[in-house]
Amino acid sequence: MGTTRVTRTRVAAAAVTLAEAGVASPRVDAELLAASVLGIPRTRLVLAPDLDDEASRRFDQLVDRRAAREPLQHLVGSAVLGPVSVGVGPGVFVPRPETELLLTEAVAALRATGEPRVVDLCTGSGALALAIATARPDAEVHAVEVDPEALAWAARNLADARVRLHEGDVTAPGTLAALDGTVDLVVANPPYVPEGTPVSAEVDHDPANAVFAGPDGLAVIRPLALTAARLLRPGGRLAVEHDESHAPEVLAVLEGAGFTELATRIDLTGRPRVAVGTRSLRSAP
Repeated sequence: MGTTRVTRTRVAAAAVTLAEAGVASPRVDAELLAASVLGIPRTRLVLAPDLDDEASRRFDQLVDRRAAREPLQHLVGSAVLGPVSVGVGPGVFVPRPETELLLTEAVAALRATGEPRVVDLCTGSGALALAIATARPDAEVHAVEVDPEALAWAARNLADARVRLHEGDVTAPGTLAALDGTVDLVVANPPYVPEGTPVSAEVDHDPANAVFAGPDGLAVIRPLALTAARLLRPGGRLAVEHDESHAPEVLAVLEGAGFTELATRIDLTGRPRVAVGTRSLRSAP
């Protein structure tokens, strides 16, 4: 049996184990774990040599941990959002595919603006801020985070990027006050899951304060909308990710904060996930 076939056989067996454990994408996860152990891109796995004894041991350990529903991103040490990859692990929220919609909306909102000023509230790992800065090298991007552990991850991920990282509470009235009325776009992926909502085993590994936000899931979005309205110039745009269950409520919050041209963006699975609005020409609340 050739070495490539041996590796493929091990991956196939691991995929069965992960499927039996309830992992949503068992084959992909098994391939990514094998690629991580071998130190190669997943696309080159078909050409990879067999796992030696040490690599085989590490692979088996990773498969067991993934079968226990430890997040794949923690096991490989990184997560992808659009054009960027960032380091993640315990203590920081793992970027999800849903946030690709928020990134798409951000890039579209900036299309007609040269040298835009952008603020990413609740930046977490810094993935969204980094992805925007990568897509728009001419942008001045600011990222805000309050949690010390998440802030440390963001600092590492943004160390070589054109992003200014700030320690701050996005719900506080004075956060980034020096930028009031000058920002072209505010984006946010805040905590928004209502407390008590069942979540997947993987989400249980995320910090609770990055996932849950009060009984209705709006405890952060309400003050965050006022912060965004204060930061934005008249005509500036806001895009905020939210739970699929409360799209109308989020639009009502944005309207109350002085936003107009309100709309909800739908993801590829047909779920309402991002609310957008324009800062009105009148004074912010």
